Amino acid sequence: MFKKTSFVLLLSAGLYNIYAQQTIPFRITKHNNIIVKTLVNKKDSLDLMFQIAMENASISPERQRKADHIVFNKEEISENNTVQIGKLTLNNIRFSDNQLAGHEADGKIGTILFGGKTFKIDYDNSQFIIYDQKPDVKDYQPIATLYDQEAFYIAADNVIDGDKQQEAYFLLQSGYSGGLLYSNDFTAEKELDKKLKITGEKTLKNSSGKSIITKQGILPFLKVGNNILKDVSAGFFVGDLNNQTVNYFGADLLRRFNWIFDADRKTAYIKPSKYFSAPYYKIN
Repeated sequence: MFKKTSFVLLLSAGLYNIYAQQTIPFRITKHNNIIVKTLVNKKDSLDLMFQIAMENASISPERQRKADHIVFNKEEISENNTVQIGKLTLNNIRFSDNQLAGHEADGKIGTILFGGKTFKIDYDNSQFIIYDQKPDVKDYQPIATLYDQEAFYIAADNVIDGDKQQEAYFLLQSGYSGGLLYSNDFTAEKELDKKLKITGEKTLKNSSGKSIITKQGILPFLKVGNNILKDVSAGFFVGDLNNQTVNYFGADLLRRFNWIFDADRKTAYIKPSKYFSAPYYKIN
């Protein structure tokens, strides 16, 4: 009996070591943004929006809570800060000042949360999981990722006209509440203004009087790995300004999967989440 019990305990300990992990709870706002409660420099309680397209952190000029203990230099940079999230303490965090964040957020924090390790965005249970070693991914589908300048890119097939699939690369952008946002080049090349069903538009002008029209349309099908999303909300710009240089895979689509990102940042593993068939977010 003693030997059998000892074997079970050793086996359990071994499995724990393989999948040793830390958990960070989060909440999802009605705008699809992920909010993490933090204590910065042991003084400032801040709600920070998780931004997968950045590494470090920033403070918003529109914050609701005080950030008096983050000291910025003339370049609006603050080095060597500590960030506590529950039992997890992160050191040497860099904050930038005056960067806008999502609704309900005092600022942003990026993938520095995960310390270069394998991590999971678990939308089903509203938590991040940080792994010391690669976890079991047998129920997930692998997709290739390109990690470049602190941002992740994935390929997806767009069915715009009939049954013809158009592959495009998308930057994962958790700060954009909507679904897809297409680049100016992709918009012009694929003639999205003519081929997508348009559901709304707005005209904006900058200080120089140049206009930009934002349009919302519906993409019939989007294929991510083996998963097919139907009637996807898709935005794009037309007009004098051509500032949108990349395609965005926004927060409304990110939440439709649970994600595991390898430590080498070359592969993500995806599985549909409980939000997979939820109504699409409407851009006002």
